[in-house]
Amino acid sequence: MAVATLLATIASGALIGLVLGLVGGGGSILAVPLLVHGVGVTSAHTAIGTAAVAVAANALAGLVGHARAGTVKWRCGLLFAAAGMIGAAAGAEIGKAVDGQRLLMLFGLLMIGVGLSMFRKRRGAEMPDVRLSRDTARHLVPRLIPAGLGVGLASGFFGIGGGFLIVPALIAATRMSLPQAAGTSLVVVSALGATTAGSYALSGYVDWRIAGLMLVGGVGGAVAGIALGKRLAARKGLLERLFAVVVIAVGLYLIVAR
Repeated sequence: MAVATLLATIASGALIGLVLGLVGGGGSILAVPLLVHGVGVTSAHTAIGTAAVAVAANALAGLVGHARAGTVKWRCGLLFAAAGMIGAAAGAEIGKAVDGQRLLMLFGLLMIGVGLSMFRKRRGAEMPDVRLSRDTARHLVPRLIPAGLGVGLASGFFGIGGGFLIVPALIAATRMSLPQAAGTSLVVVSALGATTAGSYALSGYVDWRIAGLMLVGGVGGAVAGIALGKRLAARKGLLERLFAVVVIAVGLYLIVAR
C-alpha cells in the first residue's frame, strides 16, 4: 500500500470518528464516499463491505460506554436487531446484485434524503422508563419488528450502520429518550454491520487492511470528537445542521461524479 493511500485511509477513519464524537451518529454514511473518492477503492461493493466492518467494530466499542452509563434498553434493542439482521442479510444480497455505479447513485440519493431529514426537529421522549415485557409486548413487538426489518434492509443494501435511521425508529416505536435510543441503537448497528460485513466478506468484498487502518484512525478521531463535542455542547444543533449540509453535498457529488 502506498504511503499516500495509507494516510488517506487513516484520515478517513479519523474523520468518521470525529463526526461520531461530535454529532453522536451519522459518521458511517460518509465511509463509502470516503473509501471510493478519498482512499481510491475502485469497487463500490468492496467499499460497502469494508465500511460495514469498520462500522460494526466502532459500534461495539461505543456500546461498552453506553452500557456502563445505563442508556441501553437491551430487550428492545435485541428484538429490533434480530428483525434487522434478517433485513440486512436480504439487503446485502440485493445490493451485491446491483451494478456498482447505480448503487453509488442510489447511495447519493439516500444521503440527500438523510441530510434533509436532519433539519427536522426531534421530538422528546414521553416514556423514558419503557421496557419490553409480557405486559408491553403486544404494543411494542408489532412496532419494533417492522421497523427493524425496514432499517436492516437499507443497512444491508448500502453497507451502513444505519444509526441515523435506527435512533428515530426506536423513538417512534417505543418513545424512549434520545440518550437511550442512541445507546440502544449501537446494539442494532453492531448486529447489522456484522451481518452486512459477513455477507460481503464471504463474497470477497472486504479489504481487511483498509478496514483495520480505518479503525486506527477512527479511535483517535472519536476521542478528539468527544472532547470537542463537550466544549461545543451548547452549539450541538448548529453542528448537526452543518453536518446535514455536508451529507447533502457529498450525496450530490456522488450522483454527479459517478
